[in-house]
Amino acid sequence: MALHFTEREFTARSDKLLKRMQEEKLDALLLFAQESMYWLTGYDTFGFCFFQCLIFRADGSKTLLARAADLRQASHTSNIPDIRVWIDRGEASPIGQLKDLLFELDLLGTRIGVEYETHGMTGKIALELQQEMNSFADLSDASAIIPTLRAIKSPEELVYVRKATELADHAHDAGLAEIRPGAREDAILAAMQSAVLDGGGDYPANEYVVGSGRDALLCRYKSGSRVLEENDQITLEWAGVYRHYHSAAMRTVIVGQPTARHTEMYAACRSALAEVEKMLIPGKTMGDLFEAHAQTLDALDMMPHRLNSCGYSLGARFAPSWMDRPMAYKGNPAVLAPNMVLFMHMILMDSVSETAMTLGQTYLVTETGPEALSRLPLDLEIKSG
Repeated sequence: MALHFTEREFTARSDKLLKRMQEEKLDALLLFAQESMYWLTGYDTFGFCFFQCLIFRADGSKTLLARAADLRQASHTSNIPDIRVWIDRGEASPIGQLKDLLFELDLLGTRIGVEYETHGMTGKIALELQQEMNSFADLSDASAIIPTLRAIKSPEELVYVRKATELADHAHDAGLAEIRPGAREDAILAAMQSAVLDGGGDYPANEYVVGSGRDALLCRYKSGSRVLEENDQITLEWAGVYRHYHSAAMRTVIVGQPTARHTEMYAACRSALAEVEKMLIPGKTMGDLFEAHAQTLDALDMMPHRLNSCGYSLGARFAPSWMDRPMAYKGNPAVLAPNMVLFMHMILMDSVSETAMTLGQTYLVTETGPEALSRLPLDLEIKSG
């Protein structure tokens, strides 16, 4: 087996999950989130885009139902002892085969928690599951159980987070070296991604954001490459990735001379991030982080240009997004705890002047305050010809 964690680590995770199941009085969990399967067993695949389900019972036993293409994948990358294959045939649904398997595992009439809130379950599957299982077992939504456990990182996980941060810093340096008038966005992107892969890292769970000119105001990747001009701006949002653990960062780089608006917006971002850092301590909430960000930017007349969230948890994630729970938005009561890894981003987009400014980095929450994991300075980055 190609496992990235020790047996002791997996046992500790299993024990934590079993304790939560006891508290919720659950006899079994039906896990559909790939992140949950990876965290609990090491199982590593992109086959979750098709149907698969990990059954975790209150006695600690694990059974995976997956397609034939993932049989060897699961055997090679996980500690799952019981792997079953559902058969693609005509209009037959895998839900029927799952129900038969649950009957075989003596779960008829039990209380079963289901991970509904995940990219690993389509709406169609959820509807079929409800219809087929309604009279079979007492189903409840257990989507939040494992993400809550995953949010607090173990020492073994933090080794990978720090390696991911190192790769993120290398990606920044490689991308910055390419930024100049006449440079292509795709060449910058290629340099950044190459640095991560060349350093032994992985593909990110979503595309990097690389946009210049008007596209610097976008918070998502889009197809098509632009060439940088003499006086320009380019927004970069990227992540180093190692063993699927992400460490993200965000910058808007000025090509040529910054405008007065660039300078003003950068100062606002830096002030807001400083206030957020004061809240990055155990006992504060994700809502507190957002308020520190919003109040600072609003006092500087930046409310029309800011977003309605300012960060989120990071960890081992799979496509289509590296964003994880919890997120920093208004009123979120999720409490910060030691060993949480949080990406905080200050994003301002002025559509009137077509000016962008962003500043973000990944932090580790500790008992004594936040630790910025990156070695990169937070200065306004300016590249001239």
